[in-house]
Amino acid sequence: MKAISALALLLSVAGSAMLTMSGIGTRFGLWHYRTGLSMLRYSAYVGVAAFVVCVVAFLLTRPQGWSRVALVFGLLLSGLSVGVPYRFSQTAKRVPPIHDITTDMADPPAFVVVLPRRASATNAAEYAGDSVAALQRAAYPDVQPLMLEVPPSVAFARAVAAAKAMGWEIVSGDAPSGRLEATATTTWFGFKDDVVVRVRSANAGSRVDVRSVSRVGRSDVGANAARIVRYLDELQRQR
Repeated sequence: MKAISALALLLSVAGSAMLTMSGIGTRFGLWHYRTGLSMLRYSAYVGVAAFVVCVVAFLLTRPQGWSRVALVFGLLLSGLSVGVPYRFSQTAKRVPPIHDITTDMADPPAFVVVLPRRASATNAAEYAGDSVAALQRAAYPDVQPLMLEVPPSVAFARAVAAAKAMGWEIVSGDAPSGRLEATATTTWFGFKDDVVVRVRSANAGSRVDVRSVSRVGRSDVGANAARIVRYLDELQRQR
C-alpha cells in the first residue's frame, strides 16, 4: 500500500517538474522550443496518470497524517500539470494560427532596425497581407489604433515610457519619425517577439499604431494581440 502512495507522489512531482522545465529549458537554450512544447504536452499525460494513482491511493490506503498531506499535495501538483497545458491548448484552439498582429492592416508599421536580430527567425518580418488581416479582424476586433489628443512629440515620449513600463527591450527610438522598435520576451518560454510603434499626426492630435510579430511559431496563441491591447492601455495611463 505504501508503494502506491509513493508512486502517486513520484508521478505528481515528475509531471510538475516536466511542466516547469518545459519553459525554463527553452528559455535558457537547453533545447529547441518544439521540445519544450512537447514536454508541456507530455506533462499533462503524466499529470493525468498521477491524479488517477493519487485517487486510487486514497481509496485503498485511507491515509492519515503526513501520508494524507503528501497525497493531497500530489493531487494539487497533478492538477497543475494537467491544468496549464489544457488551458494552453484550449486557447490555441480558440485563436487563429497567426503570429503577426497590427492595429493598421492597410499600412502596417514596418521593421527596420530590428531586422538583423530576426536573421535566424523562422517567421518573416514582412506582413502577409489580406489573408492574415481577415483572420485578425475576426479574432481580435479590439486591436485598434489609439488616438491621443496630444502632439506627436508628446505621444512619442509617452509611447517610449509605456514600452519601458511593459519591460520591453528598446532597440530603437526615433522621435522625429515617430518610430519605436523593441523586443518583448515572454515570461515562461522566453520567446522573442518584436514590436514596432508608429506615431503620426492625426486630427489635431496623434495616432498610435502598433505591430507585434513572433520570431518563431506558426501560432502565437493570442500573445501578440494581448500584448498590443495591454500596451495601448498602458499608453493611455501615461501622463
